[in-house]
Amino acid sequence: MSNRFKAKFNIKKGDSVVVIAGDDKDLKKPRKVLEVYPDDARVLVEGANIITRHTKPSAQNTKGGLVKKEAPIHISNVMLWDSAKSEPAKVKRSRENGKLVRISKKSGEVIK
Repeated sequence: MSNRFKAKFNIKKGDSVVVIAGDDKDLKKPRKVLEVYPDDARVLVEGANIITRHTKPSAQNTKGGLVKKEAPIHISNVMLWDSAKSEPAKVKRSRENGKLVRISKKSGEVIK
């Protein structure tokens, strides 16, 4: 991404999201965001985009072998989950008492 402007995203660590594109697409199964990488516009989602890594034996891992773990996916391929309506929803931001809060466009409730 460009270094001129810092991108602002509506998804934060710990949010529930659904994967809306790719091999792990499932619009009914909310998953947890483990990490957000704003510089790369990517998120690490629990159970999505599983990759296999070959690891050498080491002091911590004496066996080595194949390790399955999540890889980051682009932030445009996930959508925030609205728990009040139990479906994905777009988000708008507004100020309440001087703080910026995220509000679901479908239910109108504040997302914590």
